Amino acid sequence: MSVEILVLDPAAATAAIGELAEVLADCVAGGASVSFMLPFSRDDAAAYFEKVVASVARNETVLVAARLNGRIVGTVQLGLDMPPNQPHRADIRKLLVHRSARNHGIGAALMARAETEAKARGRTLLVLDTAGVEAERLYLRTGWQRVGVIPDYAMWPAGGFCATTYFWKKL
Repeated sequence: MSVEILVLDPAAATAAIGELAEVLADCVAGGASVSFMLPFSRDDAAAYFEKVVASVARNETVLVAARLNGRIVGTVQLGLDMPPNQPHRADIRKLLVHRSARNHGIGAALMARAETEAKARGRTLLVLDTAGVEAERLYLRTGWQRVGVIPDYAMWPAGGFCATTYFWKKL
C-alpha cells in the first residue's frame, strides 16, 4: 500500500475534482454528517469542490489529499480565512476518507499534513468539530483536546439530529 499525502494547488485541485467528489459522495452516502443531506450526487460533490478550489486560489484554504495507488481516497481542508483578531488560528474542515480506504492510517496522515501546513503558515491553534465516533477517537489519539458536545447541532445525511463535538489543538 503506497499512500502519498499532497497539497493541491488550484490547477491540481481542478484536475482532481472528479476524484475528490467521489470521496465526498461516498462519505455522505455512508452517513457522514459533513453539511450535506441525501440525496447527494457526485455532481453535487463536484459543485462543492469547485467552491473549495476557488477558496484555494484566494489562499483562504489549503486542500490536502491522500492518494493511494494513484487515486485520491481522502482529503482534509485547512481553513485560513480568519477574522483580523485571529491570525494565529485555522480551522480543520471535512476530513474525508473513502470507505474502501479506511483503517490504513490515512486520516491520521492527512491530519498530520494539515498540522504541518498550519505551522508553515504561522498558525498555532487549530479548531475542528465532528459528529463521528471514529473521528473523535482519531483526534483524541493524536493530541486534540475535547471542548464539549452540542446536542442536536446538525443532522445526519438521511435525517435526524446529531450531536457535534468540538476540539482544539495547540501547535
